[in-house]
Amino acid sequence: MMVSKKELTHQRILASIHKTFRQHGYDGAGVNGLANEAGVTSGAFYAHFGSKSGAFRETVTEGVRQFSAAISHFQSIHGDKWLEQFTQFYLGEKRRSELSESCALQSLTPEVIRSDDETRTVFQRELLKAAEIFSNGNESIEGNVDPNTWATLSMIIGGVTLARAVKDPALADEITNAVQQSVKSKS
Repeated sequence: MMVSKKELTHQRILASIHKTFRQHGYDGAGVNGLANEAGVTSGAFYAHFGSKSGAFRETVTEGVRQFSAAISHFQSIHGDKWLEQFTQFYLGEKRRSELSESCALQSLTPEVIRSDDETRTVFQRELLKAAEIFSNGNESIEGNVDPNTWATLSMIIGGVTLARAVKDPALADEITNAVQQSVKSKS
């Protein structure tokens, strides 16, 4: 199926605003700046997203979906060793990427905390889907995501967040190595 020019433009704008929101946060990115970075007018921006908060919601949704897709990719390529390989990638390469290329779960979650109820609802829905994929469909009897999934996800995402925040590269490595060892011992 052919993609329309409008859809191609939408995807280009979305890719640009992903980077801008990750780099500067919600409050650090105005509509004019978001539009300029994407190479469109503010009017075109509003035509595609309706509002800055609408654009942020779509960015959050797509960002968590990218995380889910990465998990699925590692599961299909590495089989039973997927978690070890994913953790190594996430705590290594993904942590060292530019902030504008970082994972939405570690760079945008603090922004989601400060956002409106609609954005938080969208984030929660996508996070639950990601957790289900992460747990490989292994749910507890009550239908909730396994507590170990939440603990492991929190450790990995939090580890990257802390490692990015400290100034000393040796301490950043110490943090991520500790997380990696803890995840390895659980699997």
